[in-house]
Amino acid sequence: MHSHPKHTIHRDHFHHGWNNAFPPVLKIAPGETIHFETKDASSGQLSKTSTAGDVTKLDLGRVNPVTGPVFIDGAKPGDAVKVTVLNFKPSGWGWTANIPGFGLLADQFPDAKIHHWNYDPGLTPAMYGPGGRVPLRPFPGTIGLAPAAPGLHSIVPPRNVGGNMDVRDIVEGVELYLPVEVDGALFSVGDTHAAQGDGEVCGTAIESPIDVALKLELVKGANLKMPRYTTPGPITDHFDKKGYEVTTGIGPDLMTGARTAVSEMIDLLGRRYGYSAIDAYMLCSVCADLRISSIVDVPNWVVSFYFPRIVLE
Repeated sequence: MHSHPKHTIHRDHFHHGWNNAFPPVLKIAPGETIHFETKDASSGQLSKTSTAGDVTKLDLGRVNPVTGPVFIDGAKPGDAVKVTVLNFKPSGWGWTANIPGFGLLADQFPDAKIHHWNYDPGLTPAMYGPGGRVPLRPFPGTIGLAPAAPGLHSIVPPRNVGGNMDVRDIVEGVELYLPVEVDGALFSVGDTHAAQGDGEVCGTAIESPIDVALKLELVKGANLKMPRYTTPGPITDHFDKKGYEVTTGIGPDLMTGARTAVSEMIDLLGRRYGYSAIDAYMLCSVCADLRISSIVDVPNWVVSFYFPRIVLE
């Protein structure tokens, strides 16, 4: 799984948004491996010395740059690209920010803030004061193919051909299947994260430039409607060892339930561990998981928010 990739695409070969008219930077045969260099999610607008003031100046049209695209010989609409995640090369630096107007609780947290992470590239848990240590597990937040619809499309929303899915379980060893809509598939990847909770509630994870090696294969006539993936083993064992604190939101609307569950966790972290509300919110984004616990007991649904105790112990 860790054999040397046949190709390398450097981080200066990137694009913003999806457009099936973008020319490919590489053409490959199915089954070849590629080493992708990536930029951070701000596309270099934020650096190790950036402040909250820099967050307020972000050009959101330049966020989530992806490296590519790659043309896969023989790929046709109706096929699927099978992406096998081989390995990652972390950079050791990343950031988490509260961006005004963005995130699940944007109305409650209108002010910009940034936290810098200087972590061990060997993925030792990263510090987040006061006293928190977040286990790291890198993955690409944005990974996908060009859509059939012509023109430029925003990279922010995920779509049926993948894109900014922010699925934290697309880690080393995972096999991801993406539906092809255009000849050559036109694959790109980026927006790499060192860690993230399911939901990425403040809108950012540990945003970090991380190189990734992938194998791209072709499944003819797969006719997928949406992405699928297979994990090689447990998906939460890096968080499970000390159990969880869990808050809930119960009511007739899943979004309201999610907001309530997260707000309750922010309150818990503040009262019990002394976190400010904004610090608790950002910490939840990188390590806590939103889950739908019940969706059949009309008229109310249950959303649960799992915060791993290992981060605080």
